[in-house]
Amino acid sequence: MGRGKIEIKRIENTTNRQVTFSKRRNGILKKAREISVLCDAEVSVVIFSSAGKLYDFYSPRTTLPKILEKYQTNSGKILWDDKHKSLSAEIDRIKKENDNMQIELRHLKGEDLNSLPPKELIAIEEALTNGQTNLRDKQMEHWRMLRRNAKIIEDVNKLLAFRLHQPDVALNGRMRDLELGYHPEDFVPHMLNFIVQPSHPNLQEEK
Repeated sequence: MGRGKIEIKRIENTTNRQVTFSKRRNGILKKAREISVLCDAEVSVVIFSSAGKLYDFYSPRTTLPKILEKYQTNSGKILWDDKHKSLSAEIDRIKKENDNMQIELRHLKGEDLNSLPPKELIAIEEALTNGQTNLRDKQMEHWRMLRRNAKIIEDVNKLLAFRLHQPDVALNGRMRDLELGYHPEDFVPHMLNFIVQPSHPNLQEEK
């Protein structure tokens, strides 16, 4: 007995509809894959389920955008409006700019230099020289800052040593700030303002 013909209409039963969709979807994608391999054809299939889930296939040696672009060219149908064209052109520009930056980065690393003309090699050399000069300037600035900080710490240590060995010396508000935990940079430039006040009347008369 031959197989009965199925009436082509929407399947009302949800379970049966989902099972049929799954079987036929796999069959369509399989046929698309077979024809692309057997016939060296460019094939693209896009399927959306009733729930909006996407299933797609395109030939291994192409992409869906390329197939759509070829379809637009050959069919004469406009798939992209002016806004999409503008966005596509901007994306292409950014990709090209990124590629150029990658090439420049490889050149700065000393890679792929054989194909460059002497003029571009001179420009790369100048860029590297300027970068090296800027790096040295930053290093010197950092070194000077470290020396300044070391001098500040040294002065503070001397001041603390003086305070520890002179128990009768009363310093002005700057020393009290130090004891309260203020940053040395706040008061070290003013160390000359410290006042020694004698606790004995005849202290200044001693020779």
